[in-house]
Amino acid sequence: MQLNQVKAIITGGASGLGHAVAQHFVAHGGKVALFDVNDDKGQAAAKELGDAARFFRTDVTSEDGVVANVGAARDALGGLNVLVNCAGILGAGRVLGKEGAMPLANFASTVMVNLVGSFNVAKAAAALMQGNEAGEDGERGVIINTASVAAYEGQIGQAAYSASKGGVVGMTLPMARELARFGIRVVTIAPGIFWTPMVDSMPPQVQESLSASIPFPSRLGQPNEYANTVAFILGNRYINGETIRLDGAVRLQPK
Repeated sequence: MQLNQVKAIITGGASGLGHAVAQHFVAHGGKVALFDVNDDKGQAAAKELGDAARFFRTDVTSEDGVVANVGAARDALGGLNVLVNCAGILGAGRVLGKEGAMPLANFASTVMVNLVGSFNVAKAAAALMQGNEAGEDGERGVIINTASVAAYEGQIGQAAYSASKGGVVGMTLPMARELARFGIRVVTIAPGIFWTPMVDSMPPQVQESLSASIPFPSRLGQPNEYANTVAFILGNRYINGETIRLDGAVRLQPK
């Protein structure tokens, strides 16, 4: 798929990795709908991107709200052929902390946003993509989810986060197999330690320590590198049902 043909929904599109993807698409002639729960950031991000962008305040855990906004985004963009799921929360916390066992609600809310939310938007987008006119190789759409290297080697305090991201990895292949008959590809990216607003607020010594933990290149990932990976996936139709680690060869230590 050529980037100037992209008509994409990007969850978490107001900041971080999602916003980097939106910038990349628009810079290459694509159109984007930003889904985010932050009204101020969402409106500002869409304004910055210009006429090729629209913002829809969206709670990815709301089934009815997502269905309505996916349809509205398709109408606003004049079509829908790409979904990039970047919305997520950290949900850090120990199973047994100083104040006792983790409340179940904390675990459940992390899984709801990161895993259930990704599935919720993906199935709503796929329901519309299946009606697209088939392109080369019969392709009608691409769904790209965001997991994390924590899906493979989660650290202490990441039980909820790792479980949610492991679920994203786990649903990639079966979704790709099921949606193949509609010409819809499903791919997941598992980023390592990237520059995000959260990391930017950390003390310099913490940032340096994180950078030093990455074998090569020994630095944090840049959001544009995530966006470039998304673009590569769109351009190579033989990538399907796979999770791609984007991490500088880092393997997370226990803590």
